[in-house]
Amino acid sequence: MGQVPKLKIPIFVALDVDSDLRAFDIAEKVSGHVGGFKVGPRLTYKYGSQFVQKLSQMGFVFVDNKYHDIPSTVLAAVRATFESGASFATVHAGNGREALGELAKLEKELSAERPFKILSVTALTSFSDSTVPSNWAKQLMLTHVEQLAQDSYSAGISGLVCSPEEVSNLRKKYPDSYLVTPGIRMPTDAKGDQSRVMSPREALLAGSSALVIGRPIVEAADPSDAAKKICLSLK
Repeated sequence: MGQVPKLKIPIFVALDVDSDLRAFDIAEKVSGHVGGFKVGPRLTYKYGSQFVQKLSQMGFVFVDNKYHDIPSTVLAAVRATFESGASFATVHAGNGREALGELAKLEKELSAERPFKILSVTALTSFSDSTVPSNWAKQLMLTHVEQLAQDSYSAGISGLVCSPEEVSNLRKKYPDSYLVTPGIRMPTDAKGDQSRVMSPREALLAGSSALVIGRPIVEAADPSDAAKKICLSLK
């Protein structure tokens, strides 16, 4: 297992916006109240590696492109993400044990250069028991997540992404894992397109290592103040 980048504050703000300038503006405003910045295809495909490199000068960058392909393609994509300046990158647990095992070796290699963590995505937080893909087995969401987590962990990937609803179970099964939880909302926030949600403090108490928080900060009238309040709620 590789070195884990050490966040001073266990919050990634999800910069789900369409402009690099807006992303940089929000990042600058909230940098004192979060530990890093999560970006996905919405920005990375539009602005490329230079965008990630510039953002990494402001804090840890979590590139959430959820790579899912044949092993050689996924390995190359993760390596390119690291070279762009990212400290975290996501792959789908559904890549299978062969690819996950190769990714574990790559994580160890890359993190010898600087701390870098590969995060294996179990089940999207927009899924519920009734909305999973039709080819998935007819079983509880928790079972899906636990099976995918087992594939990842047994292959050497200790970084897992799950909803807050599953995090306590995974923490018990894998005490040394790095668990990242999206689907974080304050009690007064709307769920949006998330199905499995929890408050920031509840998620940390349940076993989360780091939280991903987007709309409650990014869409707030004052992102800095919103991030500060969430940060204070963790204490």
